[in-house]
Amino acid sequence: MAEHTVKAFTEELDALTQEVARMGGLAEASVNDSLSAVVRRDTALAQSVIERDLKIDAAQREVERRAIKLFALRQPFASDLRVVLTGWRIASELERVGDLAKNIAKRALILNQAEPITLTRSVERMGKLAAAHLNQVLDAYANRDVQSAIAVWHQDDNIDAHYNSLFRELVTYMIEDPRTISSCAHLLFIAKNIERIGDHGTNIAEYIHFLVTGEEIDTERPRADNEPGIG
Repeated sequence: MAEHTVKAFTEELDALTQEVARMGGLAEASVNDSLSAVVRRDTALAQSVIERDLKIDAAQREVERRAIKLFALRQPFASDLRVVLTGWRIASELERVGDLAKNIAKRALILNQAEPITLTRSVERMGKLAAAHLNQVLDAYANRDVQSAIAVWHQDDNIDAHYNSLFRELVTYMIEDPRTISSCAHLLFIAKNIERIGDHGTNIAEYIHFLVTGEEIDTERPRADNEPGIG
């Protein structure tokens, strides 16, 4: 490649990575704000999360546009190909994280119309754990830190365990006080959304491992036992 062509290619790769990072910041903010909207019963904040999802979707489309352009015009190979593929795959995961944060915010709007229940704090603890994992993998992506990414991967079962415990706690609460069934059901769906955010963070950790090493993780990810099912 001519020097100017190499320079332009490198700049395009950097722009792709930066757009993924920007998208990650939007998704992370939406997760944190959706959780705050639940805990603080903040309707305005919940609404802002719902509206922000459009920006996350637009960022994903921009990542896809850049990736397709790189494939079509630059035909990357080896490590450069991994950069493009990983950026595209992570953007897809972040788009789903944004959707899940939006779902939590929508549940917050409904919960804010009912009497508060104490188990909201248990949901908050689980949410903070998932948000911390997301923050760690996004930092790992920015720094190409495979060890930090794998640390998140190994902690996936912690979020599952929180979900299992919270599921049982909420079901017990509903049995003991049927008046809380509606609110607890919404919290159950919120907890499931948080658990799925954790899964997407773990997926991103796997992509970072591929980006840095060129290899897929060949062991089964850790899982908590006896996971209850909920749609």
